[in-house]
Formats: sequence, C-alpha cells, structure tokens
Amino acid sequence: MKGLILSGGKGTRLRPITYTSAKQLVPIANKPVLFYAIENLVDAGITDLGIIVGDTKEEVKAAVGDGSHWGAKVTYIEQDQPLGLAHAIKVARGFLGDDRFVMFLGDNFIQESISPLVNRFEVDGLNCQILLTSVPNPEECGVVEIENGRVIRLVEKPKEPKSDLVAIGIYMFDHHVFDAIERIKPSWRGELEITDTIQQLIDAGLKVGHYILKGWWVDTGKMSDILEANRLLLEDMSYSIQGHVDGESKVFGKVVIEKGAEVVNSVIRGPAIIGENTIIMNSFVGPFTSIHFGCTVTNSEIEHSIVLENSQILDIEGRIEDSLIGRNVEITKSPIKPKAFKLMLGDNSKVGIL
Repeated sequence: MKGLILSGGKGTRLRPITYTSAKQLVPIANKPVLFYAIENLVDAGITDLGIIVGDTKEEVKAAVGDGSHWGAKVTYIEQDQPLGLAHAIKVARGFLGDDRFVMFLGDNFIQESISPLVNRFEVDGLNCQILLTSVPNPEECGVVEIENGRVIRLVEKPKEPKSDLVAIGIYMFDHHVFDAIERIKPSWRGELEITDTIQQLIDAGLKVGHYILKGWWVDTGKMSDILEANRLLLEDMSYSIQGHVDGESKVFGKVVIEKGAEVVNSVIRGPAIIGENTIIMNSFVGPFTSIHFGCTVTNSEIEHSIVLENSQILDIEGRIEDSLIGRNVEITKSPIKPKAFKLMLGDNSKVGIL
C-alpha cells in the first residue's frame, strides 16, 4: 500500500507567512504540519510515499529529504497547477500504479492514528474509505449524506447542506478511482473535485466505507486553526527539560525546553515548548505557546502564540497573544523620538495595536 501526501497549493489564507514558506511547513509544537502526516502514514506501515509538490517544491524537498529519517522512501511528484484533489491523483498515476493507497492532505491534522482504518480498508475489501467529522459550518466543505449506515451522496460546498458531516482530507482508494476521475468534469471552480470522484464510485455500485472521527481534526489553513492545533498538541505533551533553567526562573505545568535553550529570570507556564538554542530572559511565556529554535525573547510577555525560528521579541511592554510570528522577525521597542509605532509589514499582514 502506498501513501500520497498533498503538499502543493499556495496557502493564500496564511499570507504573508506563505509568501516565503510552504503552508505545510509551518510548525505546530515546533514540528512542521507535514511531518505529522508522514508519521501517521509510517505508523500505519505505509513507507512508500509520494508527495505532490508545487511552487514550494524545493523547500519541501529540503525539509523532508528522501524520507529515510522516518524509515520511508519519498518520491516527489510535480503538479504544475492546483486543479483539484482528483487532479492530484491523476498526476500521481505513474507513482501509484494499481496499488491501493491513502491520500493525506499535508495541512490536515488529526488526533487519531489511521492504522486501524488502513487495516479495515484492507480486511473489508473496500474500494474507497473516507474519514468524516461533524462541523458547525458544513456549507464550507464537502458534505456527506449517510442513509442506513451507507454513504449515498457527497456535495461540494452546498448552499443548503443536508448533513453536518464533512469529508476531511484523508481518503483511501483502490485502482477504480482512476476510471472515476476520467468520468468527471471540472467543477465551476475549474477543478476536478474529489467529491465528484467518490460519487462516481458510489453510483457505480462500488464499496465506499466511512469512519466518523472520535478525536479532533484541524485543517491548518488559517492562523486561528494553526493556533488551535498548536493548543491541542501542546496539551498532550509531557514535561521535559533538556536546556538550562536558572534558579531565578519558574516553570509550571507541561513544559518542554529543548537542548541548548536557556531560561533566565523568567516564568514559563505550560503547556509550552521552547526550541533549541532559544533564549528567554526576564520574560513570561504563557500557556499554549511554541517558540522555535534560535529565538530571543527578553523583557516581554507572550502567550497562545507561535514564534518561528530565529525571531526576536525585545522590550515589549504589552503582552503579545493569539499571534503567529514568522521567521527572522524582529519585534522591538523603538528608542527613537518622538514615540510612534514604526512598522514594516508585507502584503496581507494583520496587526492589532493596544
């Protein structure tokens, strides 16, 4: 069985972060979202992986490599344009052959292991299996209708959804999916929709199974979703101090301080993670905060936030919260008179000022 991970797309909802970085490489609890998808597949015994890449292919390749870090083999598959999930499968036909496979969107994040679901897919001889969850806004997703325990219909972003169950970005298929894709036409969005593909399988009388998630699921396409995934993951961490915490500092709750990190005269209130070679001095790091490697936080307070690598937060009087701070960012108190906010912001930036 093979794995197909989608790591293309432009990540428009995460700009300006995604102007310079793939959305699948934004770290949650100091580890890229994409890595969690790889780990879930490998844990299920799937080690032959194809990764669909687009404009950010070089960055994805640099981060993932050949897959040997996870005991896997990775093949990169280029998709010139993001023309739908079914189009991605079509592009990957040469890699997939006639093998059964799991398709995993690289920016999806789930609590559960897919291992028992892969086993069920095989044992029950299903042609397709889809993972579902209930959401408060089904009209924004691919809605799934179930009757007498069977999937009967999928509709992409219906104006009046008949169910609150939606398909998340994890699917399992056998070779029949390729014929189904050939029978569908692009939607009004100009894309080959995965919902139309699965509907073709249903209409052809093939066995389409489903599983409703018991744990949480987050589509990490927006900043609020990334912060929520970060919060959920940090809650599951165990206490671990590998760096240095001086005698004047206090650490409460589930806190991870990675090797080479230093905490000086500061308070770290978990759940929180401090990355390698990061320095926290005279500061407060509050709950649900991830600070990546090579950062410096001095004379400042931050909580419920994510700070990417090599960034600096210096001498900030107000508390920073609910924030996603990119790579190599400097947030400092300006010594220049007269006092004023001095900002250099990229396109689509958002700033809240006290």
